[in-house]
Amino acid sequence: MNALRIARRLQRPPLRCHAFHTSLPCLSGHNKWSKIEKRKGANDIKKGQLYSRAFKEIALAVRSGGSADPDQNNVLAAVVKRAKTQGVPKDNIENALKKLSGESGKGDSHLVFEAMGPGSVGIIVESLSDNPNRTIKFLSTLLKDHGARLADVKFLFRREGRVKVALDSGEDLDARLEKLVEVALDADAEDFESEDLPDGTREVEFKCPHTSLHKLTSALTAPGVSRELLSSELVYAPLEPLEDLDDGSSEDLGKLVEAIEDLDDTLRVWTTADS
Repeated sequence: MNALRIARRLQRPPLRCHAFHTSLPCLSGHNKWSKIEKRKGANDIKKGQLYSRAFKEIALAVRSGGSADPDQNNVLAAVVKRAKTQGVPKDNIENALKKLSGESGKGDSHLVFEAMGPGSVGIIVESLSDNPNRTIKFLSTLLKDHGARLADVKFLFRREGRVKVALDSGEDLDARLEKLVEVALDADAEDFESEDLPDGTREVEFKCPHTSLHKLTSALTAPGVSRELLSSELVYAPLEPLEDLDDGSSEDLGKLVEAIEDLDDTLRVWTTADS
């Protein structure tokens, strides 16, 4: 009997092994949430950068135009309009204007630093800070880490005004450009450059003495002269732009300028390597 049972068992087909998946259903949901979190984090960073850039542009416009009231400052009005178009919340814009006008009770200091960078490139940094000592400390450390140092270099630059406006496309574009240039020359413009955009718009940038920035801006924004004001600012332009900077120094300079621009207090960075 025992021998018969053993024989029957031997005749049975072998057992099949089945592979089992050990992953839990909840993991797929976790991965999905992680991706959402990463996207949200990236979007938050982009928004933060946009808001920070908008604040800096508003601050420069207030300083350039002399007023924190867009109705009294054409430059500021153009910057505010652009910020709204880019999606900057109304509250952010209003809070920036209150802070810059002193209504918030926190007065920031406008600071200008001079430095010598890689390749003996002169650097000027404009900052807006509620704590100048902190700003100087951070900037000094950053310069040292990149092989640069604070130094007198302002004599390598000239202060000048630059105003950029836009003209609509059309058959009479050349005639309107000629009129624009005539108006600009009468308002102390010294030189200009123009660029045609893919949509047919022509952007024209004028240079003028720093003392004539307001005069030129007002002339170019008069009714019928241009479509809109794109920018108006005082810049530090190099007297003799460096054109023979070696690749190594150029790369080091780029990293330094990017690091300085990433500082919260930095408004603008100018170098003698700028064209």
